[in-house]
Order: sequence, then C-alpha cells, then structure tokens
Amino acid sequence: MDVIVVGGGIAGLSSAWALVKRGHRVTLLEQGTVPNPLGASGDHHRIIRRAYGRGNGYGRLITEAYDAWDEVWADLEAVHHDHRGFMCLSREPGDEAEDYREGLEEGGWPFDLLGPEEAAARWPFLEPGTFRYAFVSPEGGALHCRRIAAGLAVWLQRRGAIVREGVRVAALDAERGEVILADGERLRADRIVVAAGAWVTKLFPDLAGRLTTYRTALAYLDPPADLGPAWGAAPVILDVGGGTDGYIIPPTGGGGLKVGTGLHKVASADADANRSPWPDEGRAILRHFAPPLARLDEYHVQSVVTCAYTFTADERFTAVERGRCLIVSSCSGHGYKFGAAVGRRVAEAVETGGHEGLLAWLEARAA
Repeated sequence: MDVIVVGGGIAGLSSAWALVKRGHRVTLLEQGTVPNPLGASGDHHRIIRRAYGRGNGYGRLITEAYDAWDEVWADLEAVHHDHRGFMCLSREPGDEAEDYREGLEEGGWPFDLLGPEEAAARWPFLEPGTFRYAFVSPEGGALHCRRIAAGLAVWLQRRGAIVREGVRVAALDAERGEVILADGERLRADRIVVAAGAWVTKLFPDLAGRLTTYRTALAYLDPPADLGPAWGAAPVILDVGGGTDGYIIPPTGGGGLKVGTGLHKVASADADANRSPWPDEGRAILRHFAPPLARLDEYHVQSVVTCAYTFTADERFTAVERGRCLIVSSCSGHGYKFGAAVGRRVAEAVETGGHEGLLAWLEARAA
C-alpha cells in the first residue's frame, strides 16, 4: 500500500518505521524539522517507567513498549535509552506517588522503599523533612528523543521512505485519501495515518470536543555545583508527591536537568499560539518544587521550553477512523514511552482496516 503519515513526532515516525518494515511505501510529512522542537516529541529527553496507578492498565503495556524499543535499537544500531531507573516521593497519604507505589505492588514489579533520611543521604538535593518516603524502581529511565527522531528519519530514508520536512498540511479528504498541502499540492494514498499531536484539531475541528489542547512549559536548570554529581547519578524522578504533579529528569542524552509540573498548563485552542516563554516563567515552574528540593534558591534557570499537548478527559490515547484516515492522538503527557509500540499497533491496524483493536490497546483495556 501507499501510506502517507502526517506528523513527524514519535507516533508518526514509529508508524512509518513499522509500515516500512511491513513492506509498504511510506511518505512522512512534517510541518517543521525532524525532530521538531515545537512538537511534544521534540525535546531532549522523556521518561519511561513501569509505574501507573492500581488498575490503570498501562503498567502492563510497558512490557510491550520495551520490546518495541528493543526492536528500534536493533534497527538503529544504537540504544537511546538511559536505564537509570525512577524514583517517586510521597508527601501526603493518597497522593499520586502513593498511587504509583500501589500499582507496582499490584503488578508485583520491583522497587525499594526508603525513609526520608536515607533518601536524602543518598541524594542530597532532597530535603528530608518534606516527604514521607521515597521508592526507587529499576524499570525506567530516560529516552533520548532527539536522537531517536534523527535516527528514525535516517533509517526511513535509507529504506526508501520519503521524509518531507517543512511541509504543512492544510486539509485532508478522508474519503478520497487525499492530503492537500498549504501550497496547493495534492497527494493521494491508499491509507493516511494522522499523528499530528496538538495540531490534529486544526485538521479535524470536530475532535476538539474529545481532545483538549494545552500549552505548558518546562525549565532546564543549573544546580548548585556541589549537587551536580548527585544529580548526575540520580534516577529520574517521576513524581515529587503532594499535589505538584511534578517530574525531574537528570542530565542525560545531551539534555540538562529538567523540571516540569502538570500544574503549569493552560488550555489553548491553537498549538502555535503563545509559544514564547513568559517573563520569569522558569522560576514560576521551579517554585512548585519547594518542597521537596533543598536549596532551591541556588538553582539557576538555564532555559524554558514551551510544549503543546492534547489531553482526553481520562488522559488516555485515542484512535478515530475516518474514511481512509486513521487518526491517532492524545498523548496526554505520558505517550512518548509507548511510541515504538504504538507505531507497530498502528501499522497492524492500517493493514487490517479496522481500528477497534487498536483503540482497545491504546486505552489499555483489560484483555
């Protein structure tokens, strides 16, 4: 089949990769560069981890995600995954970190439980009197997004796929299988995979009722010099407890120390709007991390990066079939880790012509 993939983020690149491996002729269209720094997949690094809440379903899907990433590493002849594990801090009974711990217990997956004094002694950037406990799991780390994107783009081109950058899609005719570009050029295919991330509602405005786009930002930090070695050896911090919904990724894969929080986001109807950092935005993000980070006033904000994400109400993936188009959307902030597995599942759905099985997998429904 001739397949057009719209979007060069991780879902689009992985779908193109899996389709090429199945023998299809693929053209990938990306409005920016690959990687695109404005896309949700375009930052230096993202978290991969086993932890999800009790009964969530995504924890068990990580096994398939790891298998898919191993297939990618074999094809790229490089591993873009830092297996440094992850840590959570619980600050209140029933907070998200505790929910993650209970999910690991439910699945029988490994972790070590540490008291605050022990954790702060091991990682002196933590303030011991500000959290109840920490737990550390070996099943996680950081994925190096830009290296993955660049590697997949090269792999695709070497295997005959067409990768077009700087090409904006203006509209789609789902019934005819036609893509209309902003300059008027028209492309046709047997199937179209739309993995346009936060831009998907520009192509399918009716999906705005199902998908909400948010503008958010994250900060890169320079820590105090004496804490640099501790951060360099630290696990990814998935959650800092309480209501912060905060994560921290230590320096790895060419990216520096990064902090972000789910509290720092605003709904935005246009993924292209308001993408410049606000005045003092980095410090505003950083303030959410006191507690549990010690000596917060000694950290320097190196840079602020804005992001655009789509979310569903239940924070799960979704898939929609329209004529010859298969639309895959809503990373809901946790989608990157499943990227390679999503690509394999999308390629299978393109071949079978139905999306119900894909949707059941994307929503992590019980088998």
